[in-house]
Amino acid sequence: QGTRRVPVNYAKQIVGNKQFGGARNFLPLKVNAAGVMPIIFAQAILFLPTIFTGYRGSGWASYFTDHTNGVYMVVYSVLVIAFTFLYTALIFNPKQMADDLKRNNGFIPGIKPGQPTADYIGTIMDRITLPGAVLLAMVGIMPGLFQLAFGMSQGFSTFFGGTSLLIMVGVILDTLQQIETQLLMRQYDGLMSSGRIQGRQAVASGM
Repeated sequence: QGTRRVPVNYAKQIVGNKQFGGARNFLPLKVNAAGVMPIIFAQAILFLPTIFTGYRGSGWASYFTDHTNGVYMVVYSVLVIAFTFLYTALIFNPKQMADDLKRNNGFIPGIKPGQPTADYIGTIMDRITLPGAVLLAMVGIMPGLFQLAFGMSQGFSTFFGGTSLLIMVGVILDTLQQIETQLLMRQYDGLMSSGRIQGRQAVASGM
């Protein structure tokens, strides 16, 4: 859920006696925009050697079936980081984002509208994607590390760590966000401000 907030200003427009725009907002860029997809892609690629060896995982293919193997961890981490950048480039379009800002009279302070804005947003996205990709790689090799450190079985460490943990946390956060959205849409002001259940926006404004 971590984001890098880029400040965005909107130009003022005066129509008759009314003034529009002039507000300041933030453009949230997610640190982990790819989600769990890079891990799924990496696991699918590492599963290919076992197909060629008849699912036995013998010989050179055994390196890609043992989660505690150093070769497996290195190759898996490289694939996760590479797929994170690739998937982020596919779903994130800084050019379109810059065009939308220009169309709505928005601009980033100190950056010219148009292509310079797209380059600036793309540079920020590349910088924050790297720590997100490294984090995904660490989550992916977590079951193997748990097996080596604590002597857990492969089934236990795989089920309660790594991808399973990431998916579970993602589903919980998405469910909470959906509930919060429904509460805000139905305008439960009393529940959001004075009740036990408070939205993140209400909590942030109260702090």
